Amino acid sequence: MSTVAAHRSAAVRQYFLITGNYWAFTLTDGALRMLVVLHFHQLGYTPLQVALLFLFYEIFGVITNLVGGWLGARIGLNRTMNIGLALQVVALGMLTVPAVALTVPWVMAAQALSGIAKDLNKMSAKSSIKLLVPGDQPGALYRWVAALTGSKNALKGIGFFLGGALLTAFGFRVAIAGMAIGLVLVWVVSLIALQRDLGKARNKPKFRDMFSKSRAINLLSAARLFLFGARDVWFVVALPVFLATALAWSDWSVGAFLASWVIGYGIVQSLAPYFTGRRSGRVPDGRSAFAWAAALAVAPAAMALLLGYGVDATLVLVVGLALFGVLFAINSSLHSYLIVSYATEDGVSLDVGFYYMANAMGRLLGTVLSGAVFQAGGLVPCLWIATALVVAAAFLSLALPRHRSLAELPQGAFDADA
Repeated sequence: MSTVAAHRSAAVRQYFLITGNYWAFTLTDGALRMLVVLHFHQLGYTPLQVALLFLFYEIFGVITNLVGGWLGARIGLNRTMNIGLALQVVALGMLTVPAVALTVPWVMAAQALSGIAKDLNKMSAKSSIKLLVPGDQPGALYRWVAALTGSKNALKGIGFFLGGALLTAFGFRVAIAGMAIGLVLVWVVSLIALQRDLGKARNKPKFRDMFSKSRAINLLSAARLFLFGARDVWFVVALPVFLATALAWSDWSVGAFLASWVIGYGIVQSLAPYFTGRRSGRVPDGRSAFAWAAALAVAPAAMALLLGYGVDATLVLVVGLALFGVLFAINSSLHSYLIVSYATEDGVSLDVGFYYMANAMGRLLGTVLSGAVFQAGGLVPCLWIATALVVAAAFLSLALPRHRSLAELPQGAFDADA
């Protein structure tokens, strides 16, 4: 085997190890979110109180992405990924205490640890891909990022389904304990097999280097903030509570419906390069980001109008959520490619960490608004706010750089075996 072939084989092995690690983590993260939303709603918590349980999860996600990128560049992405797994095990363990001890501060603290864990794991996984794909193959990079992101979200959807099913079958404590045990096994394998010093920068970055100096990354990060705020303002708390209360769906039905949506969303993410790259003759750029965000804004606006006119809510939400999911998946996958493309190779986690810090801020904004706005005015105002946030993301995307056509890219950039 040639040196190049051996290097490629090793890179593929690491890619699958990172992806498997990310999958396992995401499965528990999706299940945990559904378990917490449904369990505490059953206990009589208001939508705003349920949203506040995730407040520290999102706040610490913001901090972790910013500091985690710097940490990954200094100690290596293998270590930050394994630290994330270990922290998730601790967070799950905290939620296995007797019901009387599950106070709001305790659950918020556990969610804070889970937020740190999730974003360490995600930042490490997304940054690693930049280092495993040759720099002259942007098409291959797009496909690898899309496959990782899409498969992760499909697993998150399965996690939603799993959370609702486990809550119905075993109850809250047993479900949490089972997930913790499974994640310990994954953590041990990761400690043994993950490449040492992956992503460690040659020049040790200073703390001030956490903040991106790239205009393109700053613009993309701002667009990402609004994009994910637009999703979570109606999807995180408002939608599952609306389905359970206004439409009287069972826990199983809510979990299965949201799981199906996220699984489909993940599949579309994996296919995004076909729609936004190979067929169009270009790798995605700022113009692509604007066009797809503008298309996305139509979905929540149409749902808000139809619900306002009294059209059957079940029909509107099932069809509207499917349309929103397809368009949002393409937007998200396109953004995920652009950040990895814009990031510098030496200390890639700094740029990716800063970007996902903005992503976490968007989730924080959306989560808090989801509970507060739904409690004050219902689902329709949440959808109008989502529309406004997507429009903001679209206009920011207009200022992003434009890439070259495929004719100007290195030969083989979009080859199937690249």
